[in-house]
Amino acid sequence: MQITRFIGAACGLVLLSGCASFQFGSNFNLTHFAANIEHGVTTQAEVQQWLGAPQNTGVVVNRDGEQLQRWLYYYGKGKLGDMGKARMKTLEVQFDRDGVVRAYDWVGE
Repeated sequence: MQITRFIGAACGLVLLSGCASFQFGSNFNLTHFAANIEHGVTTQAEVQQWLGAPQNTGVVVNRDGEQLQRWLYYYGKGKLGDMGKARMKTLEVQFDRDGVVRAYDWVGE
């Protein structure tokens, strides 16, 4: 009897997941970022003003041993039943010890 209930519930979840949509991270404007960013000039405070707080932070160590602070932004959305149309974008910004942009890269829309 319990196995029948479990199978029924699992089938119901599979059917519902085909219609379920998802979203993660916080949306951000890459066009605005790219138009305003300047290597060696833009500060952490400016990036945070434009994009908000990063979703994740970390450290990058260059080949010469220099440590840069890394901020990561990401956003994605789609429908579970149609992952081919799901959209995601990520942006990584690296800052030197003075909090000035040294590098950045993005993937997605």
